[in-house]
Amino acid sequence: MDVTITFDRPEEGPKSGPLTVGWFLTSDKGAVMYDPPERILFRQTNKAHAKSASRCPAVIQMESRYFMVKCPFDLHLGFRRDDKGKAVLINRLGTASPVRGNKLADLLTLVNEAEWRYPDRPTVQLMLPYCFIADEMCYITQLGPFAHYRKDPLPGTIFGGRFPLNVWPRPLMWAFEWHEPEKDVILKRGEPLFYCQFEGEDPSRAVQMVEAERTPELAAYLEKIGGVVNYVNQTFGLLKAAEAMRPARLLTPKARE
Repeated sequence: MDVTITFDRPEEGPKSGPLTVGWFLTSDKGAVMYDPPERILFRQTNKAHAKSASRCPAVIQMESRYFMVKCPFDLHLGFRRDDKGKAVLINRLGTASPVRGNKLADLLTLVNEAEWRYPDRPTVQLMLPYCFIADEMCYITQLGPFAHYRKDPLPGTIFGGRFPLNVWPRPLMWAFEWHEPEKDVILKRGEPLFYCQFEGEDPSRAVQMVEAERTPELAAYLEKIGGVVNYVNQTFGLLKAAEAMRPARLLTPKARE
């Protein structure tokens, strides 16, 4: 049996060339702390040998399709239960922490115990302002930084997720399931926090990342779809309604002088 797959790519129009994905921060507050997403490229590797893995087209194709978001903070977290049995986070750095204690509560959330997937695995969320948008069908998959080695592995796993960012742009968070709560979680500024993969209709197209303007149209659309997870379950059921409200264009590349 012969199987042939052919992708017809238009030479002109919005679906020609690379798939353009825009990124932006939902707030300018402390924007200097948040590095732009970076394509995963291992430049300083052995390419002298023709059969080196760093020259393998399959490896290059795979790595080029992931973008990493770096951790903006230095955090050292512990877990315990108080005298009433309530789950609480501990800031191990104390007064030596770069993040003030009153600000840490704005960044970190220990999810309500009733919402944990497993009764012995706490879930922690780190709030971030990163948001992605596209003007054609594009799914984003958020997953752990599997290609970067950690000498001291995290004592748990990162919650991944996949959704259509062209219809449902929303700020990403780092969600962590603490498999061994007796071990501390240590995050360092500048280290990979998570990866993002982007999928369009044609898997052969490259992905181009640009910084996007927070236009009034984009801000208005984000307001319409923001926070609905607090009021309804299965928010994917709202995608069709959201698409009907969506302006034809949301992605405007940011002009640089």
